Amino acid sequence: MLRRWKQFIFTVLGIIFRHPVTGTTLIPILPDGRIVLVRRRDTGTWGLPGGLIDWGETISECAGRELKEETGLDLVAIQRLVGVYSAPDRDPRLHSLSILLAVTVRGQFAVGDAVEISHVQAFERDRLPLGNLSHDHDRQLQDYLKDLTTIA
Repeated sequence: MLRRWKQFIFTVLGIIFRHPVTGTTLIPILPDGRIVLVRRRDTGTWGLPGGLIDWGETISECAGRELKEETGLDLVAIQRLVGVYSAPDRDPRLHSLSILLAVTVRGQFAVGDAVEISHVQAFERDRLPLGNLSHDHDRQLQDYLKDLTTIA
C-alpha cells in the first residue's frame, strides 16, 4: 500500500513540475487611452501586470485579482484576447503559459503587492518604455499595438 502511495505522489509531482504553469498578463487601458505598466522589484524593469491563475479561479477572475493586487485598479471590461504566449524561455523563472488580455480599467493607483511591484505608472502610447520590458512584454505590447492576435 505504501508503495502505491509513493508512486501516486511521484506521478502527481511529475505532472505538476513537468508542465508549464498558466497565468494572465494584462494590458490595462485607462479611459484616456494611456497604458498602465508596473515596475518589478526583482529586475527593476517595467512590465505588464499579471500572474498565475489560482486553483478554482477563472481567467477573468485572475485578471481582476492580479490587476487589483499589482496596480490598485479595477477591471471594467475585457476588450479582447491579444494572444497566448508559451515559449519556454519567455519567463526566466519558470516555463509559463501567458494569456494576454487587453482590459479597460479605472480607479486609483495603489501597489498592493509591494514584494513584487515597486511602482505603477500610466504611459501614452508614444512614450511606452519599449525595448527593455520584463519577460516577453515588449513582444506582447508590440502585438497589441499592431492589433495582432498571436499564438506563440
